[in-house]
Order: sequence, then structure tokens, then C-alpha cells
Amino acid sequence: MREPALPIVAFGASTPVGRDAWSSAAAVRAGISGFAEHPYMIDTAGEPMRGAFAPWLDIDLPLQQRFEALLFPAIEQALAPLAATEPGALKLALALGLPEPRPGLPTALETELRLSLGQRYGRIFGSAATFPNGHAAGLLALQAAARVLDRGAVDACVVAGVDSYTDPETLEWLEECDQLHSAGPLNNAWGFIPGEAAGAVLLTSEELARQIGQPPLALLLGIGHGTETKRIKTETVCVGEGLTTAFRQALDHLPNGDQVSDVYCDLNGEPYRADEYGFTCLRTKEHFVSASDFIAPADCWGDVAAAGAPLHLMLAAIAGLKGYANGPRAFVWSSSEGGDRAAAALATAEVQ
Repeated sequence: MREPALPIVAFGASTPVGRDAWSSAAAVRAGISGFAEHPYMIDTAGEPMRGAFAPWLDIDLPLQQRFEALLFPAIEQALAPLAATEPGALKLALALGLPEPRPGLPTALETELRLSLGQRYGRIFGSAATFPNGHAAGLLALQAAARVLDRGAVDACVVAGVDSYTDPETLEWLEECDQLHSAGPLNNAWGFIPGEAAGAVLLTSEELARQIGQPPLALLLGIGHGTETKRIKTETVCVGEGLTTAFRQALDHLPNGDQVSDVYCDLNGEPYRADEYGFTCLRTKEHFVSASDFIAPADCWGDVAAAGAPLHLMLAAIAGLKGYANGPRAFVWSSSEGGDRAAAALATAEVQ
């Protein structure tokens, strides 16, 4: 176990099924789907493309503005416990997960988003870092946040992620890559539903959590990171080597004899991801109560890529708080197309 475990004391979310953390988690718990037909994008079978889109945003909102509209409310929800602190009294940082490069994603998006974050939060965050690593970005951001907290360089860090697959060029590219779940006579049952969302968690030192009187909602026990060389869209067979590395590093932080009771992940219906997880589970099964009993919220809010990990941390924490977790040890993992694999072990509120 990491010494000390780091408290997660708040979270925020903007998803197709809820405009804050609690409503989003309740919708996932209830199995509510945010899927809808795109108003004008048509697939090669002549059917409307399907996705999970934030219903309060105009579908043609430019991508940078879309990212901001999703991200800023999530960050502000996560900052709520610090509202009473004096400006400048705390050393705060922001670690932000962003998409990997892809068609339809402006090359200047990361730069422009950093500028807009600076304009909005310049007096709040003393430092900020971005992680354009796709699905695993949020956990890589969490790992970086944990390191600076361990060093005492900051008092707290907002770990966030945001993504959106709504751009028409991105949707066409997904279909060309045979990744878009579609209907009609040429139905691709093994693709995924593209989504959009933002998630954020507030990670603090133990001392700050006590100072602000905020009981931990979950404890971060440990994080793992691996690299997969046999990636999707290549002529190789992935047997989960990179994901296994990430799993083992994170699982090493579990207290002796403890098993993971709850798993949250970015499985999205693609066989590549399912196979990767299956091979990884075979190598690490002794650490899980039931590795096949997992939560994959892509069936509610679609594949939200870089936004996924903070949202999965949120779901794990809320399950513990609400009493419907299977047990006190949760596990979150993510798999990026570019090869990054990451995982995190948590203690939920049941044991605090």
C-alpha cells in the first residue's frame, strides 16, 4: 500500500446522462442510455450515425468551445470543497487528460485549451500539465498528481479529463477504421458508440483533507503504467502484456491478502479490448474476487476516451458511499490506442 494513501475528496462530471457527478453516477447505476441518432451524419449503410452526445450542447458547437463547456463545470464541481479557502493560501495544480491526435481534432486544441484554462483559472492553479494520451490520459495525470503530492510540492491537484467524438471528420474516420457501431444491413456489431464527457477528481494531501474537514470519498492506494507494443490497427496479436504490467504495478499496492471487489474500465464492445483484458485477467486473477464482474459505462455514455478514467474513479467512489459496491477495494483501468496502459487501486468509503 502507498504510504500514505491519498484522499480523493471531491469529484465533478459532465456526461450525456448527467450534468454533474451525482446525476451521472445515478444514471449509470440505473442503466440509462444517452445514445441518440446524429442529426445529419449518415453511415455507409445510409443510416444515421449513433452516438452519446451532451443534449444541452448544439451539435455544431466548435470543438474547443465544446471541450470547455464540458470541462469547466466538472472542474468547478471538484473545486467546491476549497471554496472557503483564501485565494493563494493553497498550492493547487491541474493535471488534464486529453485525446490522442486523430482526424477531426485541431492540432492547436491543446494549446488553445491551456490558454483558456489559464484565463479562467490563472489565479487558482499555480501549475498545470496536460496529458494528450487518450483513454489512459486521466490515470497518467493521476499518477503525476500523486507524485507531486508525495513530494509536498502542492497541497491538492484537480485531475481531469475531457473528450468528444462529435466532429464529423472524426466520425467518418471511425467508420473507415471499422470502429463505429452502426445499424442497418451492414451493421457493425463490434464497433463502439462515440461519446463525449468530462470528469474531474480532487486529490489532496491527508493534512489538507483534515484542515478543510472533508472526509475522503475514496483513497488512492496505487497506480500502474505499462506500454503495449501490439496495438490496435496493426497486424499484431495483443495478449495484454502492457496492461498486465499496469495491473501488477497497481495491484502491488493492495494490502496483503486483499482482493479487488469492483472493476471499472473502458471496455466499449471492441473485441481487441475484450481480448486484451481477458489475457490480463488470466495472469492476475488471484487478485480479483471476480474479474469478469466489471462495470463498463460505455453502454450508457458511450466511449468517452480521455474523459473516462476520472469518471470511473468517481463511479467507484460513489458506489462505496452509496453502499452498492461489492466490497471495499475498487480498481480502474484504461487502454489507449497509442499503447499507454494504466490502472489504479482504490479503497472506497466503506473502510474509512
